[in-house]
Amino acid sequence: MLTLGALGFASPWLLLAGLALPAIWWLLRITPPAPLTVRFPPARLLLGLRSREEQPARTPLWLMVLRMLLAALVVLGLAEPVVDPAAGLRGSGPLVLVVDNGWAAAQNWPERRDAWEGLLDRADREGRPVRVALTARVRPDRPIQFSGLLRPDDAREVLRAARPVPWTADYGAVLEAVDSAEVDGSAHVVWLSDGFADDRAGALAERLQALGSLDVMIGEAGLAPLLLDPPEGGPRGLDAVLRRVSDAGRRAAWVRAVDPDGRVLARGEAVFEDGERTAGVRLALPGAVRNEAARLLVEDQRTAGAVFLLDERWRRRPVGAVSGGSPESDQPLLSALYYLERALRPFGSLTRGDVAELTESALAVVVLSDVGKLARADVDRLAAWIERGGVLLRFAGPRLAQGGDALLPVALRKGGRALGGALSWSRPARIAPFAEGSPFFGLRVPGDVRVRRQVLAEPSLALADRTWARLTDGTPLVTAERRGRGWLLLVHVTADMEWSNLPISGLFVEMLRRIVDLSQGVEAARPDAALPPLAALDGFGALGDPPPGAAALDAARIADARAGPRSPPGYYGTDAARRALNLSPGVAVHAPLGALPDGVSRIGYARGAEIPLRRWLLLAALALAVLDTAIGLVMRGLVRVRPPRLAAAALFFAVLPAGPSEAQRSLGAASGGDARALLATLQTQLAYVSTGDPRVDSVSRAGLSGLGEVLRRRTNVEPGDPLAVDVESDELAFFPLLYWAVSPRQAPPSGRASEKLNRYLRNGGTILFDTRARGGFAADALAGGGRTARHLRRLVQGLDMPALIPVPPDHILTKSYYLLSEFPGRWAGGRVWVERRGGRHNDGVSPVVVGANDWAGAWAVDDHGRPAFPVVPGGERQREYAYRFGVNWVMYALTGNYKADQVHLPEIMERLGQ
Repeated sequence: MLTLGALGFASPWLLLAGLALPAIWWLLRITPPAPLTVRFPPARLLLGLRSREEQPARTPLWLMVLRMLLAALVVLGLAEPVVDPAAGLRGSGPLVLVVDNGWAAAQNWPERRDAWEGLLDRADREGRPVRVALTARVRPDRPIQFSGLLRPDDAREVLRAARPVPWTADYGAVLEAVDSAEVDGSAHVVWLSDGFADDRAGALAERLQALGSLDVMIGEAGLAPLLLDPPEGGPRGLDAVLRRVSDAGRRAAWVRAVDPDGRVLARGEAVFEDGERTAGVRLALPGAVRNEAARLLVEDQRTAGAVFLLDERWRRRPVGAVSGGSPESDQPLLSALYYLERALRPFGSLTRGDVAELTESALAVVVLSDVGKLARADVDRLAAWIERGGVLLRFAGPRLAQGGDALLPVALRKGGRALGGALSWSRPARIAPFAEGSPFFGLRVPGDVRVRRQVLAEPSLALADRTWARLTDGTPLVTAERRGRGWLLLVHVTADMEWSNLPISGLFVEMLRRIVDLSQGVEAARPDAALPPLAALDGFGALGDPPPGAAALDAARIADARAGPRSPPGYYGTDAARRALNLSPGVAVHAPLGALPDGVSRIGYARGAEIPLRRWLLLAALALAVLDTAIGLVMRGLVRVRPPRLAAAALFFAVLPAGPSEAQRSLGAASGGDARALLATLQTQLAYVSTGDPRVDSVSRAGLSGLGEVLRRRTNVEPGDPLAVDVESDELAFFPLLYWAVSPRQAPPSGRASEKLNRYLRNGGTILFDTRARGGFAADALAGGGRTARHLRRLVQGLDMPALIPVPPDHILTKSYYLLSEFPGRWAGGRVWVERRGGRHNDGVSPVVVGANDWAGAWAVDDHGRPAFPVVPGGERQREYAYRFGVNWVMYALTGNYKADQVHLPEIMERLGQ
């Protein structure tokens, strides 16, 4: 390559063609005259014709310059000029590319592709052959090996066909391939690493360096892919854990739970603090919603490690029961199983049997009601079953009070304790409120529940940590211990009415629901069954058909299986009974690539400043050639051009819009000016205040889009696409209503903006402030606690806010279109506040509406028109009422108090003389 300062030429010998430019100048100096068109006259007129000798005219200087520029562009383009060319390859041997194509490589695969394209361009310019090796097996029948010597174009085709695979790289196999590869001369080796390492990565770097010079490309540690570990089921949903490769800096990631159709069921944020490599996140999924969850995924991550597939272990919750009391057929109301079956009926099913039968069945929870000492064989069966993830729930009773066995979370005192009775000074005890660390936290304890007798736990250091519920005197009511992947729980009262009235209360049902949610479900397939591949994840985390080399897995071994070419992560079994194999349980090492040998260069994936100019120069030459042809046709008289018409046509094509939708989008994207004003006045616009927080603004836009579609279907209002409004710079008079999602990241408006907002409110504008605070709004809307409420007070500090009151039952907002008594959004329970006085200004419309139910989140739809966020606790019925509130709000802002005027209709008609 010839380098001249910042400009280099890959084919400098073609610059010799520039010596022909003087000859081209001489040849282009003249242009042939236009042919003379003569109509053939009668013969007598031929005598009057005079012969005229034509002299060729000289080509104008400007046209000569244009043609010389065209020729110069062709010569320069063929010489392949490059601005700021990269340094050449080192050594005299081939270029060796070692490309990581494991699951972690999918996150920055485009950058990886750009990197090898640049390296191959350099090899092509220098005429160097290329060898390629991938570090992860693509198919089980194809071992890892280096390719033969390839031309750069052939190597480019090989790499373009490569895709990341959903398992880890095999550096041990790459080491064997390096030992068998023969390289002539000193090679320039480039390892395109994913930044992860195992115990063989250092040996691989040393072996690659022995082939020549070694460069290792590594992406930014802060953007490295995250790994989603198996979640644990809890009473409030699923608790997931994320792993990252670097512990430097603070990093946040959002995890969502979706159903088979991709609808979002829950969403939570995991935050890595500085110095931490793991972060937890809780996804709030009630029991019914949790059974619909199909997979968990990390937002903005496109790898198989950021997806976790859920199967029946996280869904089905059948319960088995063993009773030490009398059968139900004797006295149903005296049987503990009678109360257990009715309490479990809303969310599970109860199977009866002995311990041997139940442990062989597909169960998630086993209940032992007043079973004293178990046989040794039954203890072993239940202990092994708990270790595999089962939940054993024991209830006390007269038999257990006489002594237990090894399957108890705490040691018990014999005899129990009686509370109340004719010979006792004590009274039946109440249940104390549940502590924050208890799975029962948040449940309301009825005041009429009493405990008359209980079994007592022996005092110990671990007793406090194992107690989930207590009586008001501090004695344990429910104790628990984690064993293996399962739980062992004891309720210190009976499951019937003998010792307490807890079994006939609603609290008993909710406690059982949360205990059942602790389980990991059941295995639907038989332990000895073969599970064929049903669906598989690709390297980017997309679920599709399994690859050709995928093999069936044994149901008994799938829990310990590791994702690989023969067993890709995905679903195995049948549609009715399928098991999930995920990538993360098999990734034991999740560490960054450590120190490299001396002499190894560590570089990033960011492309250099090298800019090839060949295509642009040849494209410019082609444009000049077309222009020269047109000019030649005009000068030779073959084409007549009328300047006025030419100017009119050029002006028409210059201002011709791409189409109505494109014009509307262009106008909508404008931040101000006549185009924006025209768009806002020609069509009713739903507008939202731009907060500067991309996430909040995107939800606001998606929410108003969904509300606009509902308005178009149900009313005569046909709003356009939502517009973002900057209160500092945009004119507000064009918008009858504004949606303002309160974000802590937004700075309070300036004095000029506050004055503009006050003028907007006085002249009839309406603003809906939404603090989006889950759990409802404070009693005093602008003086309550909470981060968003405090920030709302800062935002409206400079506004002329009216006195606010909760929406009265007869307010126009409750009947402007639909009859409503509450105004839920994504959350329910919060009150909505409007101006205290009404009816004498702005046509009775309150200029300010304040709430906290996150209406935009409930209205929001994705690109396919599907709801973007879950609505709790009322589900789709609550979403419908959120849409109805949105319709009422828009009709209220647009039509004022016309509903209230209906009561005056007779007087109005009489005055009009009707």
